[in-house]
Amino acid sequence: MAWVKTTCGRLKSDYRYSKDIVYNNYPWPENPNEKQIKAIETAVQKVLDARLQFPNSSLADLYDPLTMPPVLIKAHNELDKAVDLAYRPQAFTSEANRMVFLFELYEKYTADLFTKEKPKKTKKTAG
Repeated sequence: MAWVKTTCGRLKSDYRYSKDIVYNNYPWPENPNEKQIKAIETAVQKVLDARLQFPNSSLADLYDPLTMPPVLIKAHNELDKAVDLAYRPQAFTSEANRMVFLFELYEKYTADLFTKEKPKKTKKTAG
């Protein structure tokens, strides 16, 4: 959500995002190992399981900041931690710190995106 809050536009207080503007440019972890991937998958399943405990609640109800069920908050906190650990071993100390890291990674991924190779000069031979 830190990436969404920072990179997408808004219409009134609602986020305006698309696959091209927000999600396709998200800098995924460089090389997560199998243990990290499994930890994320397990944490995602916990989020889904927590949601299933409230079959009569809409996503809007479940994610209302004032009434979000504690079990869902806990599951999301575990997921956030698992995702953070796929990026680096130390925790991010703030959302701003996380965004600095993500933008540096984005810059690394896109550094050569618009560079062109200069054509090699060929020597002319007298014929």
